[in-house]
Order: sequence, then C-alpha cells, then structure tokens
Amino acid sequence: MFRQNDIKEHMEVLASDGEHVGTVDHLEGSKQIKLTKNDEKAGGKHHLIPVDWVDHVDQHIHLNKSSKDVMAQWKAAA
Repeated sequence: MFRQNDIKEHMEVLASDGEHVGTVDHLEGSKQIKLTKNDEKAGGKHHLIPVDWVDHVDQHIHLNKSSKDVMAQWKAAA
C-alpha cells in the first residue's frame, strides 16, 4: 500500500515489466497522476495514469500494468 503524498513531481513511472512510461508532472485531483509532456515516452502530450494502476511507490512509481497496456490505454483515450 502507498500514500498519495508519496507521489512527488519528477518521479519516474515504471510499468510492471520494468519499462519507463513517464515522469510525474503532478497529481491531478486525488485519482490521477499527470505525466510531463516533454518525457521521451510522452510524444509531446500530457498523459494521465489512474492512481488505481499504482502497485507501490519507492524511489519510483511502480504500476500494475505492462508498458504495452499503458500505451494502448493512451491510444484509446486519444
């Protein structure tokens, strides 16, 4: 379990397969993490990660979804 205040700006976000999927810009309300748009994976766009996808937080944010699933969700939302 993690606390939302464990999520800090500029933290790296890793998918369950260990792949980098973004960098935290800020929390968007209490249910979503907004990623920076200038990250190499962002394609010049802000992306949102539901807090429900977070498995745990240490020095990184670890998701319970693979990078493939994360990217597919972004494409579906576009």
